[in-house]
Amino acid sequence: MKAEHLAPIGDALARLLSPHAEVVLHDTGTDEIAAIWNPLSGREPGEPSQLGELDELTETGPDVYGPYPKTLPDGRRLSSVSAVVRDDDGKPGYVLCVNVDRTAFEEASRLLAALAAPVAGQPRVLFEHDWTETLNELVASYVRERGVAADRLTRADRLELLGRLDAAGVLSQRRSVPAVARALRISRSALYQLLGQARKEPDADSA
Repeated sequence: MKAEHLAPIGDALARLLSPHAEVVLHDTGTDEIAAIWNPLSGREPGEPSQLGELDELTETGPDVYGPYPKTLPDGRRLSSVSAVVRDDDGKPGYVLCVNVDRTAFEEASRLLAALAAPVAGQPRVLFEHDWTETLNELVASYVRERGVAADRLTRADRLELLGRLDAAGVLSQRRSVPAVARALRISRSALYQLLGQARKEPDADSA
């Protein structure tokens, strides 16, 4: 097998992983680089391969080594994998190496970790008087509990929810009626009727 027979594989891998990886084809007979694609390391064909480093590694599959770590001169860290390509007699002819620059992936990992960090509770100074936040939380919690959307709540459901909102002080806030009506997907007049009933029922029970 000649190097040109393996060139399409190296080219395809480099195109797939560009710009984050270089692909290197080493000639085991000359211990030189036969071809290189997207040379992150700055190496060129004809330079020494230094394949002796594979002797220190353990195969992870038949004729496959890695992934194993490597470092570029500028400090970038790589994850590398190497595959031995044998000729018809079973002798090693070439080694195909794929070296992936981990920089972009590590930066993405740090960003995702930062985004996934626990969110601090809402600052009390800013939100202790924000009744709309309480309204939204109570309505969202109730519809999850009932398993239906707000506009699918029954009259009994709305009465119960209004009782919770009233107990939380939401309905005593100025201009709360339009916001509550929107949250419950009903008109203001319907809300006033429901609210009147909700507030009368406790009196009826006590009588």
